Amino acid sequence: MATGSYQREPEVIVTRHPSMMEIILNRPRVINALTTEMILRVRQALDEAIQEDQYQFVLFLGTGNRGFCAGGDLKRLAKAVKEKSFSVADEFFREEYGLDLFIHRFPKPVIVIADGITMGGGLGISAGANIVVAAERTLMAMPETRIGFFPDVGATGWMFTKCPRGYPEYLGLVGYEMEGAECVRLGLANSLTRGERLPRLRKALQSFQGKLTDDQTVAIEHLKSYLASFFQKDMPINPEMDEWVATHFAGKTSLPEIMNSLSRCSQEDRLCQDVYHRLSERSPTALVLTLALLRHNEGRPLEEVFAAETRAARFMIRHSDYLEGIRARILDKDDLPHWQPSTIEEVALPEVKLLIEKSSF
Repeated sequence: MATGSYQREPEVIVTRHPSMMEIILNRPRVINALTTEMILRVRQALDEAIQEDQYQFVLFLGTGNRGFCAGGDLKRLAKAVKEKSFSVADEFFREEYGLDLFIHRFPKPVIVIADGITMGGGLGISAGANIVVAAERTLMAMPETRIGFFPDVGATGWMFTKCPRGYPEYLGLVGYEMEGAECVRLGLANSLTRGERLPRLRKALQSFQGKLTDDQTVAIEHLKSYLASFFQKDMPINPEMDEWVATHFAGKTSLPEIMNSLSRCSQEDRLCQDVYHRLSERSPTALVLTLALLRHNEGRPLEEVFAAETRAARFMIRHSDYLEGIRARILDKDDLPHWQPSTIEEVALPEVKLLIEKSSF
């Protein structure tokens, strides 16, 4: 959502209204990609919002016309890893996951306007929010396995509470891109509006003068009712796609099983081939790690989910596939990553499961 013209600094803008604190991510040239400093500033603002009674709820949005937040600043992270400054990268993930968990546990309503690209760290913020507003150009995805990483920010846990059956595995492994209403249909947003309405929606929140109860559930319903005129009521359905995803992905414990299932399917043949191809392009280690995390974290408390993902992140950024994925997809853009190992069968699954469950990292 474009929010006017701001200087490049500060990278997080905090504006205070009679009833609301507004937190604006302000790095539009890089789709508001997060840095450790930005995360710490957001956390500081949220601490203030808790302490001050005047702030009844919090609104997140981003500057520029490309998106809310594309995730972490991969170029900075890659630079730190390449220089073997692992403590810098470790600190980023530690602070990011801490912020995400804090938002999940935040005692006041949190609203996110997820206009445009919302991925990675952007989903980490929105996943803990109570009202997540998508518009027709909202684009949500978890493409991390494509760059030698895994869908983190708690996604390997909270997707099971938000998404239809089979979609946690499908979204996490394949990186399927959801647009507009599809973001709501699959559970990563819960409200849909038109982009042209977003400025008025924001103004309505800025001018909110009601009194919300301390009961967060009741307060959220009050805000939803207040904003109801902005939201689309009818959501699309796609039972054929849901059945296909459930058949090939739900509850699966083995990547070879998924690949074999896709290679043999007769229905939706083009879709099977496309997804098989997309998986074949991804880091085998990242894929095996992602599925192992999904199986381990399903149904677990978020504190345990983030602990397991922290161990996985420390492992993956030290793995050669991480820098290679960023090189091939982000820096050189030749789309020719050389994964090590190069096949799923070569990945040591017992070692992956061990590092998730209990690691020396």
